[in-house]
Amino acid sequence: MARRPVAGRPFADDERSDARERALLLFYEADAKRVPVAEIADAQVLPIDDLTRLLVDGTASHRDEIDEVIAANAHGWTLQRMPAIDLTVLRIATFELFHRPDVPTAVVLDEAIELAKRFSTDDSGRFVNGVLAAIAKLARPR
Repeated sequence: MARRPVAGRPFADDERSDARERALLLFYEADAKRVPVAEIADAQVLPIDDLTRLLVDGTASHRDEIDEVIAANAHGWTLQRMPAIDLTVLRIATFELFHRPDVPTAVVLDEAIELAKRFSTDDSGRFVNGVLAAIAKLARPR
């Protein structure tokens, strides 16, 4: 597959990267509007693709357990104190680590770190990397 330019970044990796970004943006909109993410996903003018739907529905349905894992591995941080984008990126990646064994760990971490760097603070990439590295050890012990 040929790589193609996308606004804001030189080249999109593939549809999976795009799906992760769309899921992040859907969660962000839902948080801003204080409505369930399913409401935002269902209201899209164009239907969302299957992978985005899987990420949104899976992350939303496992949110309580995902939040417990994140809270236990984000030493010195509460969920309420985290930037909203960082927390959303962590939630999606944690869902993938626990529920999508077909996706390599390195891919989950790399994609999450890139999303955090692009959409959040200067320190977000390092923060997301540290939390997800700890979570990956739990989700996918060698």
